[in-house]
Amino acid sequence: MKIILKFLLAAFVLSIVPTTYICAQGHIETPAERKARQERKAREAEAKRKREQEAARKKREAEESAYIEANRGGYNEGLATFKDKNGKYGFIDEKGKVVIPCIWKKTEMFHEGLASVQDNNDKWGFVDKTGKQIVPCKWKKVWYFEDGMTWVEDDSNKRGFIDKTGKLIIPCKWDNTGNFYDGLAAVRENGKYGYIDKTGKIVIPLKWNMAHDFFLGRANVWDSDGVKHSIDKTGKIVSN
Repeated sequence: MKIILKFLLAAFVLSIVPTTYICAQGHIETPAERKARQERKAREAEAKRKREQEAARKKREAEESAYIEANRGGYNEGLATFKDKNGKYGFIDEKGKVVIPCIWKKTEMFHEGLASVQDNNDKWGFVDKTGKQIVPCKWKKVWYFEDGMTWVEDDSNKRGFIDKTGKLIIPCKWDNTGNFYDGLAAVRENGKYGYIDKTGKIVIPLKWNMAHDFFLGRANVWDSDGVKHSIDKTGKIVSN
């Protein structure tokens, strides 16, 4: 009889408080307690979601950092070449941030504030550190800037020199050239090397079989017998 009375009492309580909840310990949960419990679970679920998002973000950043490290070139003047997953090149800074978008077929390192870039037509030009194109992509080959100038090669395989605005200072007439160092550049015509100044004037006659760039006022050259000589900026032999 007592068991029946307890059952009827419990049924009566549930009928008059339909929104209550009896927990595992037998405690009857009030609506306020139930709301608090639901809010607590919602907060816990949100905190879990944020932790998972943060973990996914850190994993993604670690993967991107590893990819950048594996696909970048060396740094020069604070920037490095970088190849993206589509095989295009751009530039990143020393924090790994892409500062020049990966839109180029090839890129080379910065020198004197400019870097050579190759477009989809296999032509080369130059951009500055903001990515602005300073020299249009119209050359078959280029080198890096030194002493404010660099050699370029046209479609007839002849070389000349441009300045940092892209202006052709010395016409493309040479079979081969070095770059300007100490104000002079080695040039070749009909198989012989000599040196020109920045106006294109020949200052050391073209009579050598091979010639290297000047460094600290001296350059190594080789005669027709293969003998190496060191010359000064007047072309005078100063040592063998």
